[in-house]
Amino acid sequence: MTYKMIVLDLDDTLLRDDQTISPRTKQALMDAQERGVKVVLASGRPTFGMQHIAEELSLAEYGSYILSFNGGKIINCKTREEIFSSTLPHEEVHGLYDLSRREGVHIHTYVGDEIVTEDDNEFTSIESELTGLPIKVVDSFKEAVSEPVVKALMVYEPEKLKLVETMLQEELNGRFSIMRSKPYFLEFTELGVTKGTSLKQLIDACGIKREEVIAIGDSYNDQEMIEFAGLGVAMGNANDDIKAIADYVTDTNMNDGIAKVVEEFIFTAPVLV
Repeated sequence: MTYKMIVLDLDDTLLRDDQTISPRTKQALMDAQERGVKVVLASGRPTFGMQHIAEELSLAEYGSYILSFNGGKIINCKTREEIFSSTLPHEEVHGLYDLSRREGVHIHTYVGDEIVTEDDNEFTSIESELTGLPIKVVDSFKEAVSEPVVKALMVYEPEKLKLVETMLQEELNGRFSIMRSKPYFLEFTELGVTKGTSLKQLIDACGIKREEVIAIGDSYNDQEMIEFAGLGVAMGNANDDIKAIADYVTDTNMNDGIAKVVEEFIFTAPVLV
């Protein structure tokens, strides 16, 4: 099979634990793009928090893509065209805020280039460190969120958040797409919007078949794109549920798992350009 696109989660997949790309993995992805393969960065992060990685991999030069906000936006890095955009009405986000208060967990969202929350907490601080976006602590979350947003996150200790997820998956069934991107991040996007559904929109726009796509990830918000792709790959450090649904399990993010997939499945196929 000649693969034409490789879709990569960022945290704990493309990025090592220190948030860098290994030299071997970077070179493999640059060589793949030279061969005509499109590289797509697919993350729960906002677009701004992915841009520096796109620049490091020269995605604009090769006409590759960013799939941000867990599928809420798709950007052509070369043209800056927004291929797809999804939002949540602010009234729905206010409802999520009320539920977060009821369940005793924190909530934040993005307004402009800031992370907005009422609660100064360690988990929102982690999001700020990952994305590079500043935190704005406000007196009233509802007053600060007066326009549609792409997504909202409830954040808390993993054990408690897992219980909240189970409860809200049932209570909010049919209203949102709900997924955990990290054990302490519970994400809410528009119903039907996931990395997998947005990936389908992207390949349709590009004229690429799903059989010609490799998707690689490690966590629950990667599940749909791994199941959708022709070759769904779980990282060696992925949780067991994700490994179970993958077609292939590669090495860990600390041991060039991405590079090894590119070398085995892309470099052995005919060059596209």
